Amino acid sequence: MADKAGRTHGKGGVHLIVALLAVYILVTGVWPLIRLFALSFAPGEEGQIFGLMREALSGRAFQRAFWNTLAVASGSVAVSALLGTALALATGLMRLPGRALISFLALSPLLIPSQIMALAWIELMGSGSTVLTPLGLAPAPGTPNPLYSGSGIAWLMGLEHMPLVFIAVRASLSSIPADLVEAARIAGASPSRIARRIVLPLALPAAAAGSVLAFAAAIGNFGIPALLGIPGRFPVLTTLIYQRLNGFGPDVIGRVSAMALVLVLLAAAALLLRQILLRRLAVPLPAGAVFRGFAPGRGKWPILAVLWLALIWLAILPIIALVTTSLVPALGVRFGLDTASLKNFTEAFANPAVRRAFANSFTLAGLAAAICAAISILLGWLAITAKNRPARLLSLLAEAAFVVPGTVLALAIILVYLRPLPVIGVSIYGTGLILLIAYLGRFLPMALRPVEASIAASDPSLDEAARIASAGLLRRIAFVAAPALAPSAIAGGMLIFMTAINELTLSALLWSAGNETVGVQIFSMQYEGNSTGAAALSVMSLLLVGMLVTLADRLGRRLPSGTLPWRTE
Repeated sequence: MADKAGRTHGKGGVHLIVALLAVYILVTGVWPLIRLFALSFAPGEEGQIFGLMREALSGRAFQRAFWNTLAVASGSVAVSALLGTALALATGLMRLPGRALISFLALSPLLIPSQIMALAWIELMGSGSTVLTPLGLAPAPGTPNPLYSGSGIAWLMGLEHMPLVFIAVRASLSSIPADLVEAARIAGASPSRIARRIVLPLALPAAAAGSVLAFAAAIGNFGIPALLGIPGRFPVLTTLIYQRLNGFGPDVIGRVSAMALVLVLLAAAALLLRQILLRRLAVPLPAGAVFRGFAPGRGKWPILAVLWLALIWLAILPIIALVTTSLVPALGVRFGLDTASLKNFTEAFANPAVRRAFANSFTLAGLAAAICAAISILLGWLAITAKNRPARLLSLLAEAAFVVPGTVLALAIILVYLRPLPVIGVSIYGTGLILLIAYLGRFLPMALRPVEASIAASDPSLDEAARIASAGLLRRIAFVAAPALAPSAIAGGMLIFMTAINELTLSALLWSAGNETVGVQIFSMQYEGNSTGAAALSVMSLLLVGMLVTLADRLGRRLPSGTLPWRTE
């Protein structure tokens, strides 16, 4: 009787937890997205079917932004595929000295917010470049920055999303059986022939899948098109939605929801294509010892020289340009020991809006990281260990707010939370709470997936033993699951914190006076022409991210490979 009562109580506890998790998933993402998509199909002012969609999609502004979006996304994919595949092959095919550092630099765009990357490249390529001017390579004074164009946007988005291709190709290389390569070598094949005939064909499906994922990410990118496209008068769908809402307010949310639906359909088509490519082109490989790369021999030094020249140009020089710009008193002043100062940093610290932005970002990012880490343990345990079907469904639904473009999620959040909430009659629009809700929906999978991976790789006997010993549901979660999953949850939480501390896409549409974030402040300062101040604030943000990366890396040494994106070895 007691055992039966315990089982009944356990089931009741599971149902309650699942119900609370369902409320979390619904209010932070699923329900707002459903409302937004439903609004897209609303009738027009005169009652015509699909009127809002017809009005929005037939306008010249939408048509221009739509074709611009496709053009720059396609161009960025070419950059991502070429660079990502080349770097992955170079570091995966050969046991080069320092390839761990090379891999980290190749993945560094994942850790740098898009608006900071754009600002760094603006400073590098401008006529007042503190790096190129001493070399005589900067554009002539008065010449427009070449990045303020569609090609500039495509180039930078390609760099930002290049790690998606790099990770996919490196993962495919690390799964190639060593026996397969060894058999080819015994048959007399040279390393170059093995690379062409065996390794490259096996890696191409992963490169194609990573490229499609890069396209989906480029479709929803906001930070780079905002900093380059708005001043360059090159609109894309994300910036058009932002400008419409900024110019006309929530009154146009119906029309821009139709534009948002187009963004989602483009991203969904890309993700569907990725799944098709993986299913039809991927080759199943036997388990066992994997290929670790060829010994490079005498040719390693030219290869290393080319790699380091490329990485210095792609990853190091832009940051140097950003740092030196932050140290000059004003744009146009030549950088040198006699002109360098910390004036921009002291002014930033003295600015109440900057201090408030850091406080807001720390609070929002910290809360989002902690809550998502805790939720990931509960949801992951129920979905995998307890094999609860509703929890599995919730785990899938949690992806919705992550895979849609951030601009779309922000619109959906505005639509649902603009009006006063039921029962309490208070609106959270214009408060920090609306930002927190958006963060909680957007970033949950970043903690949930590492936790689920750890659960799948762990031994279920501990939970089974606790269950046999009549430990209740909460005790099993608190004393068995939580301690074992804490490292993965903390690592995921740190990834969330690093992402959220400089987040711009959601914040650009949801922030309000007094609730500015660091990402919004950097964007605003650059938009207002205070480039040196924006550079100083960006450097401070990068230093913070660097410290967080170091902490996460130390923790990641005890986690399964792949939990942290830069630890792929």
